[in-house]
Amino acid sequence: MINGILAAEEALASKVAHTFRTYPRQITAAIAALLLSAGGGAFAVASLGPDASELPVKQVFESVKPLAFEDQVEALDTHGFTLFRTEITRSSDTAEALLRRLGIADDAAAAFVRGNAEARTALLGRAGRTVTVEASQDNTLQKLSARWIPDSNGGFKRFVVEKVGGSFRARTETDALTPGTRLASGIVRTSLFAATDDARIPDAVASQLADVFSGEVDFRSLRKGDRFAVVYETFEADGQTLRTGRVLSAEFETNGKLLQALWFQEPGQKGAYYRPNGDSLRHAYLSSPVEFTRVSSGFAMRMHPILNSWRQHNGIDFAAPTGTAVRAVGDGTVEFAGVQSGYGNIVIVNHRDNQQTAYAHLSRIDVRVGQTLSQGQTVGAVGSSGWATGPHLHFEFRVNGEYRDPTTIAQQEGGAPISPAARPAFERLALATRTELSAAFSVVQASAD
Repeated sequence: MINGILAAEEALASKVAHTFRTYPRQITAAIAALLLSAGGGAFAVASLGPDASELPVKQVFESVKPLAFEDQVEALDTHGFTLFRTEITRSSDTAEALLRRLGIADDAAAAFVRGNAEARTALLGRAGRTVTVEASQDNTLQKLSARWIPDSNGGFKRFVVEKVGGSFRARTETDALTPGTRLASGIVRTSLFAATDDARIPDAVASQLADVFSGEVDFRSLRKGDRFAVVYETFEADGQTLRTGRVLSAEFETNGKLLQALWFQEPGQKGAYYRPNGDSLRHAYLSSPVEFTRVSSGFAMRMHPILNSWRQHNGIDFAAPTGTAVRAVGDGTVEFAGVQSGYGNIVIVNHRDNQQTAYAHLSRIDVRVGQTLSQGQTVGAVGSSGWATGPHLHFEFRVNGEYRDPTTIAQQEGGAPISPAARPAFERLALATRTELSAAFSVVQASAD
């Protein structure tokens, strides 16, 4: 029951977010109250007529007799009903295993999927594809639809198996993704990423949320009860989200401090995140070159795990599985990409003001010397090449050739405020953003209560 209520809140909130951005001046805080009503909370609306206490009240009592249980069962048997279920494909799926997870008990349907080349290609051995079925009340298959985004274009593929008469037919269609927005919120109890998981926020969005506030919040020392809200882009197929896009606005409350950010793009310029007053939130560097990881060794004296001697560790080690993407923390140019002694596979990037970052022990290198990089661009993948006892990224920050503590890297400002010409458009967006995020916080507070 609780999951159903939360899902309804999420769907309603997504539509509210889109409406806010389309009609910012017409929407007021009443939306927050409406969202609360979906979760069972009390709400109020502006009075448009006489006070309710002054209106006449009339009570009507009428005896109602429900249908007998047997009659209800007979009505269902007579008219029938359709069951809808959704699952995600797994790489190990067989026709029987997939249909079983979808609640389908239909040997003929399993035989069709197993024997049809188009169905095997679309469904079997393909992890992560969304599959929806329509089943009769006896759990036989009426229709199956699988949706996924191919690598070749911005649309999506839809594979359909449908029962026509006494046999099944299959077809593959190409359709356009529908852009939208989604609003979500959560409360921190252990960590940011645990909270975003609880709020059903995708990892890619959670990572962006951390990047947006990386220069403002130490996410390793959050307090229980810290809360956040976020509005982000979605791309949907038949009403189901297949992928997410950019974070459009976000709010974070920690230790009594409220932080807000919104995405805005001036004509002819790169977009960036700003505070509601128009100051840029862009920092010259991201706080971490690896998403969803932990620091396993800091910038300090330590016992070297291979040389077995006490010495200064000139960087930070991020523990992560082999193959995890490593990203450039700032704009720059590749100075070196290759093998160096104990570093193994290493990429060195030159940045502004004689600053450099280095990414070592990589399992692969994805850039070349002289290549221009943008902040967040992938430079390689985590590995254990060189003098490494296990998979991790060794990350260094150097200024004029001298090693500096990489934890200070995200504190450098890197953006300009909103220009006077773009200020009116920005103010309109900021107004809509404040109302959106207020609505999201109202929902999460109601859930907590």
